[in-house]
Amino acid sequence: MSVASIDSPPAASPYLHLFRRYLKQQGLPVTQQREVVADVVFSTTEHLSVEEIEARLKERGERIGKATIYRTMEILVRSGLVEDHDFGDGFKRYEHLFGGQPVHDHLVCTHCRKVTEFRSPELLRIQDVVSREHGFAPTRHRLEIHGLCAECQEQGVTVAYNGLTCPAWDVA
Repeated sequence: MSVASIDSPPAASPYLHLFRRYLKQQGLPVTQQREVVADVVFSTTEHLSVEEIEARLKERGERIGKATIYRTMEILVRSGLVEDHDFGDGFKRYEHLFGGQPVHDHLVCTHCRKVTEFRSPELLRIQDVVSREHGFAPTRHRLEIHGLCAECQEQGVTVAYNGLTCPAWDVA
């Protein structure tokens, strides 16, 4: 019986071959740095920022610059293997699109920045009905609902509207 060393690297993601194939099809070099960055993303179901990817690389003993991480993430998004999200906190987060993750959408707390994934068969049904009505063939959808999570509401956080108002509405 073999036991893995505590210092041994994590097993490579089974999805790396898809990324390699994409790189080759595009005439791009298959580099160890690109593979290691992709493996970090493929090895989690979380929504990772570039800073979080960089931290996980450092935990693995890898020293890969942010510019390389950003370029690799752009390639992964173009490949269709990874999706980027801007949840309103000033930077992108990334998640891979396969590996047992069912189609899901996101609730984004505008106060604590917590992101909650949810699935709704009703939304999928609506997508199908609307697409059929318009002769549209959907390939994917994205829904983000921004507001306050239950925890922030329990702490008394409220939302103040800071947008433009119509002067006619301010008539007393």
